[in-house]
Amino acid sequence: MLELINLTKKFGDYTAVDNISLKVNDGEVFGLLGPNGAGKSTTVSMISTVKAPTSGEIKINEKSLSKNPIEAKKIMGIVPQDIALYQSLSAKDNLEFFGSLYGLSNSEIKKRCDEVLEIIELKDKKNQAVSEFSGGMKRRVNIGVALMNNPKLLILDEPTVGIDPQSRNHILETVKRLNEEKGMTVIYTSHYMEEVEFLCRRVAIVDHGKLIVLGTKEELKEKIDACDTLTLNYSTANEKALEAIKTIHGIEKVSIDKNEIYMLVSPNKTNAMDVIDKVRGLGIKLKSFKYEEVNLESIFLQVTGKSLRE
Repeated sequence: MLELINLTKKFGDYTAVDNISLKVNDGEVFGLLGPNGAGKSTTVSMISTVKAPTSGEIKINEKSLSKNPIEAKKIMGIVPQDIALYQSLSAKDNLEFFGSLYGLSNSEIKKRCDEVLEIIELKDKKNQAVSEFSGGMKRRVNIGVALMNNPKLLILDEPTVGIDPQSRNHILETVKRLNEEKGMTVIYTSHYMEEVEFLCRRVAIVDHGKLIVLGTKEELKEKIDACDTLTLNYSTANEKALEAIKTIHGIEKVSIDKNEIYMLVSPNKTNAMDVIDKVRGLGIKLKSFKYEEVNLESIFLQVTGKSLRE
């Protein structure tokens, strides 16, 4: 559905997007991640034709975006970071206005407006001015605008920033439903790792304009040898035994504080139960343990060395 080929964007001497190539398959929800200034929004701006690439090519549904911009826009829906609505107009009027920009007929606009209001669950407030809406409701109308042309490719650039948990959950469920029930391809950028874990099977992590890693969470774990965490609470242990823990195969890091042992465990080299058995074999009496598989946030931190919210 989407292919980026050696995509590059420069602003003077500054390279915002540096030779990125990737493919997004038809019908998948794909996460685009990176810290602030990594090049995510610039990439989205080029896909949505707001900015022109310095070099490289973008293909939408196997067609060149530069050669077929009108055709590409007909099958795309873009949800920008900032609210892009007419505040004095009602939700219904906003949807109808933007529907007309897509070239829909009056009958198509009316039909699609009713369908979209149902999707974003604002049918009962359709005649209310957007200026009176909460931040979450405005975000939902923003998404509704992008759905008016019933797109095959939906691009959401941080659609849940600054909204309440209930509205956030509604947006996530809506995106998931659009993908599962309508087969809509979705590109999702977010500062919230839990959202990406919930929605996306594959992710690309970019930093300093470059594509750092690409794949499923399992594939990324393999590529960077990401570590799981194992925390042990013990009742008795001698210093020699505690020191010997560091020699256990597959343990990348050990820290001990009072009666707690914290370890980074490489799942490619060992498993948690083997580690626990070996710790017990050293004569350390355990009270409890907690094992956590690596998540997307820890992978991100390992790859970029920084928090997504920085």
